[in-house]
Amino acid sequence: MNAGAAATAGAVTFVWLGMVLAISFIEAPLKFRAPGVTIPIGLGIGRLVFRALNLTEAALALVLIVAVATGSPTTAVIVLTAVSACLLAAQLAFVRPRLNRRSDRVLAGEDLPRSTAHLYYVALESAKVLALIALGVTALTA
Repeated sequence: MNAGAAATAGAVTFVWLGMVLAISFIEAPLKFRAPGVTIPIGLGIGRLVFRALNLTEAALALVLIVAVATGSPTTAVIVLTAVSACLLAAQLAFVRPRLNRRSDRVLAGEDLPRSTAHLYYVALESAKVLALIALGVTALTA
């Protein structure tokens, strides 16, 4: 990749990675341990935070795609960019709507068992973290 595109792709990738790690793997689980945070309050906060995170992720993915497309990328960079974007798209298209429907029901007062959709989200999020690490390193060293 040319130097400018590689620097942009690396920076955007590591900002995206940092946001995912901070929100999904630190903030989300810890908020439910805070004193006075009930499940409905935690869900309400989580929906706002994840909506903002996902919008930011989509914007970062677009910037990343443009940087990669204009930078004479290697095949590895192209594949890792596509994998990262596709994982985000899968979360937004398939898992988030299911989680939103479930949280609507919980916020309406229904008592529901634990959700397996969260496990899918975490699995996709973990795969995305690995893809972003690989992409960031590859973009900066290719």
